[in-house]
Amino acid sequence: MNLLRPALRPLLATTSRRPLHTSCICASGHNKWSKIKGTKGVMDRERGKLHSGVARFVAVAVRNGGGSIDPEINMTLAALLKRLKTQGVPKENIENALKRAAGGGERGDQYLVYEAMAPGSVGMIIECQSDNVNRTMKQVRLQLMDNGARLAPVKFMFTRQGLVKVALTKDESYAQRLETLIEKMLDAGAEDFTESISEEGDAEFICQPEDLNKLTSTATQAGLCEELLSSDLVYSPLEKTTDLDEDTIQKVERVVDAIEEQCDDVLKTWTTLGH
Repeated sequence: MNLLRPALRPLLATTSRRPLHTSCICASGHNKWSKIKGTKGVMDRERGKLHSGVARFVAVAVRNGGGSIDPEINMTLAALLKRLKTQGVPKENIENALKRAAGGGERGDQYLVYEAMAPGSVGMIIECQSDNVNRTMKQVRLQLMDNGARLAPVKFMFTRQGLVKVALTKDESYAQRLETLIEKMLDAGAEDFTESISEEGDAEFICQPEDLNKLTSTATQAGLCEELLSSDLVYSPLEKTTDLDEDTIQKVERVVDAIEEQCDDVLKTWTTLGH
């Protein structure tokens, strides 16, 4: 959705008129357990990634939030810590991750970005934080080679952006609060906006990287949203890679999993893969 001020009211007026799809209970009841089991499996895997990647997520939040490990100052970190606690991540794990992030400067950590080409000509950006560049390079290169990928210049396939995601309760005042929030976020540097069609009322705002902290602060101080869900610097694909067969998609996902699980210095990976 393009954030043009004159178009705000017409756009908002149409958001509540979305078609809903329902299915007959008789038609869906026979595979209810399989659906629940599948959903639970996905949730368990996501929870496992969250628990095992605490140090990585905290390091990203600290970096994106200006380097501070104080959640009172770093709103990006505050949002992450709240999410970690909600997901039941042990307090000790969180405290250890914060200590590691705080000691990064003392260890001489460097911020590194590697570019790679995955199967199906899918571009990859790999963000790392390391105190040993040679070790990190070897780990990344090894996992790429073992999974059918290679280092290659692909950064031209991405654009660097700030992304702020918030939650709003869909009640009687939702439309008015959303419009006011959009106005404030525009003034803070937001360039684009998308609204979730889910009942939760999630909304995402895109900005230039240098405006991320200001946008995050505005989202939390405006008093118009219930929660700051995330605040990140992202690599958004200029054009998503689509029309790949399932086998190729699984190969790309295996590359990403291998990089993030086997390389301790990797903070985050981004791809052009579009599902």
